Amino acid sequence: MGDTEYLETPQGRRLAYHMSAGKGPCIVFLGGLKSDMEGTKALFLEEWARGRGHAFLRFDYSGHGESSGAFEEGCIGDWHEDTLAAVDALTEGPILPVGSSMGGWQALLLARERADRIAGLVTIAAAPDFTEDSYWASFTDAQRALLAGVGQVELPSDYMEPYVITRRMIEDGRKRLVLRSPLELPFPVRFLQGTADTAVSTRTAMRLLEHATGPDMRLTLVKDADHRFSDDTCLALLGETIEQVIGEDS
Repeated sequence: MGDTEYLETPQGRRLAYHMSAGKGPCIVFLGGLKSDMEGTKALFLEEWARGRGHAFLRFDYSGHGESSGAFEEGCIGDWHEDTLAAVDALTEGPILPVGSSMGGWQALLLARERADRIAGLVTIAAAPDFTEDSYWASFTDAQRALLAGVGQVELPSDYMEPYVITRRMIEDGRKRLVLRSPLELPFPVRFLQGTADTAVSTRTAMRLLEHATGPDMRLTLVKDADHRFSDDTCLALLGETIEQVIGEDS
């Protein structure tokens, strides 16, 4: 796999990454909230890309994995800046973002900022606007008061330790919403979603599909797949989906 390398961003953050050389489009994996670049999907895609001679990039957002900073200090906008910094500094030419959960939101933000470089887009349980539509919308009056007063609340997770959600994350998220204004995706787009996902519902997947516009967009539902989307069947589907997007046979 090689040693971890580091990128200093224009904002002064230090991002850990692994970059594999190869042909384009470069596949860029964008992980989920509190995930890191050592996850099953990231490592699977690295091997998948290497086997087909494609360039591949995986990295940790600030406050995640081996990168600098604390998770509680970050927000959607910070991680968007991290994504732009990594893509701009480490890749050239066409890219194919593959975004998982929060990384799906990041992929959509990236596509909005770097549309001329996007060869296609694949998401896995994409969670656009979740700070507003999932977190804020579900907060009780007591939680909202705690957020306003203390500045943070803890939320349980079915997949890891509780999330610490800060007022800054909620307020910044409102500046990054993608489901409240036109979302044009003028390239092949594939949304993957498990029906047993307890973190991101199929309703979210359908809302994204109905809201976004583009000439080649599909949603695939996988019965009984959960949020991890990391068993052999899901990983095989992920590889096949990327092949379809970039027009290659397996």
